[in-house]
Amino acid sequence: MEVKLISILFLFTIFVAAHSLQYQTLNLNSLPQLQSLSWEPQLSSDNENTLSVQLHHVDLLSPSSFNATPHALFKLRLQRDAIRAKSLSLLSASAANSTSKDFSSSVISGLSQGSGEYFTRIGIGTPTKYVYLVLDTGSDIVWIQCLPCAKCYSQSDPVFDPSKSSSFSPVTCDSPLCRRLDSSGCNNRNKCLYQVSYGDGSFTVGEYSTETLNFRKTTVSNISFGCGHDNEGLFIGAAGLLGLGKGKLSFPGQAGSRFGQKFSYCLVDRIGSAKPSYIVFGESAITRNTIFTPLLTNPKLDTFYYVELTGISVGGTKVPAVTPELFKLDTEGNGGVIVDSGTSVTRLTRPGYIAVRDAFRLGAKDLKRAPNFSLFDTCYDLSGKKQAKVPTLVLHFAGADVALPAANYMIPVNGEGRYCFGFAGTNGGLSIIGNIQQQGFRVVFDLAGSRLGFAPRGCSY
Repeated sequence: MEVKLISILFLFTIFVAAHSLQYQTLNLNSLPQLQSLSWEPQLSSDNENTLSVQLHHVDLLSPSSFNATPHALFKLRLQRDAIRAKSLSLLSASAANSTSKDFSSSVISGLSQGSGEYFTRIGIGTPTKYVYLVLDTGSDIVWIQCLPCAKCYSQSDPVFDPSKSSSFSPVTCDSPLCRRLDSSGCNNRNKCLYQVSYGDGSFTVGEYSTETLNFRKTTVSNISFGCGHDNEGLFIGAAGLLGLGKGKLSFPGQAGSRFGQKFSYCLVDRIGSAKPSYIVFGESAITRNTIFTPLLTNPKLDTFYYVELTGISVGGTKVPAVTPELFKLDTEGNGGVIVDSGTSVTRLTRPGYIAVRDAFRLGAKDLKRAPNFSLFDTCYDLSGKKQAKVPTLVLHFAGADVALPAANYMIPVNGEGRYCFGFAGTNGGLSIIGNIQQQGFRVVFDLAGSRLGFAPRGCSY
C-alpha cells in the first residue's frame, strides 16, 4: 500500500508540475479570547409558519474555562473531539455486527471553553424555561438535566424542575415509547428509566418523559426526552442535548411530520464572527443555491447521516489515490462517510488522509513548516502575516462538489501564528465530515427526499 501510494503521489507531483495549482487567500486570525456570554434577541420571522432559532458557537458556558488560555482550551477541545470520533467509529463497527409547519432556533459555538460543539437555546416546559442544548446529528435521544439531582454538572442556566411544569408527563414502563429505548429500565413507581452512555465515559440517567418545547413563537408538544437526574462526564455548560439523528426517538424522528421532514443549520465561523445563525425546521430550510447528494442507508445503524464521498481535489486537481472505494459503505454496515455536527475535525480513513495531506503539503511547499500540534501533523508558521495563499480544496460527493473556504481547513491552533491543516486520519473504517469543514455552509437535511445538501454563504436567515 505504501509503495503504491508513493507512486500515485509521484504521478500527482508530475501532473501538478505541468499544470498551475489553484490557490485561495487565507485571512489570518488568532484563536478567540474569552468574552462574556450574550444572547441576542430572537428576531421575528416574516413567515408565520417558519420555525427558526439562533445558532452560536458558545465559548463561555463553563466556569472551569475562565482562567484557561485560548491555546489550552483549543487543545482540550481536540482531545475531547478525538474521543468522540473514536466512539462514533466504535459505534459504527459494533452496529455492523401531519401538517408542515416551519420553525427555527439559534445556534451558538463552544470553542474557547474547550467544546467543539454547537449549542441552541430552546424553551422547555409550561411556563417556558429557556436552556442551552447541544446540537447533535450523531445522537437520537433528547435529554436535559432535571431536579432532583443525584449528580448534575455545572450549567449556565438553572436546572430544570419538572415539578413546576404543567406539561411535564412521565412515561410509564409499559408505554411503547419506553420499549423503543435501546437501554431502558423501570423504577418502583412504574416510571420508565433511560440511560445514554458516550464513548468518552460520560453518561446520563433518569426518567423518560414527555414535555413541550418552545422554538421562538412555535410550540411543539409531547416530545419524549430524558429527564436526567445523574449526569456525569465531560459535559460542558449546556443543560443537555438536542438529538438530531435519523433515529425514531430523535427530534426529527418524533416531530418530522410537523415540518415536512426537513431541517437545516448553519454553523457560524468560530474565529471570524460572533453573529448567530439559525437552525431552521420546515420548507424554509432549503435555499435556492443548495446542492444535494443522496443520503445512504446503513442497515445496521439508523442514527447517522451517511453520504457518498467520491473524491477530493487539492489545488484544482483530483488526488488520484482518493477513490470512492476508500469510503464505501458496505452491505454489512462497515465503512462509509457521515456528516456530523458534534465532531469538529474531519476524519478520513488513513490512506485517503495521507494522500490528501501529502498533496496539500506539495501545494503549500512555499509556506514555512511548524511543529505538529495535537492530532495535526501538517502545521505552518504564518506569524507576522495578515494573509497567506493556500491550495484550494474541494470535497466531491455524489452529485455535489463542495469547495471549502480556506478557513475551513487551515485553522489557528495558538496565538503565535501557527496554523494547521484541519483534517486527520483514522484507522477505523468510518470517515466523518466535521463541523470545522461545515462552517459557513447551510447544511440541509431533507429526509423526505432522502438527500443532504450544502448551500455556500447560507448562514443569513
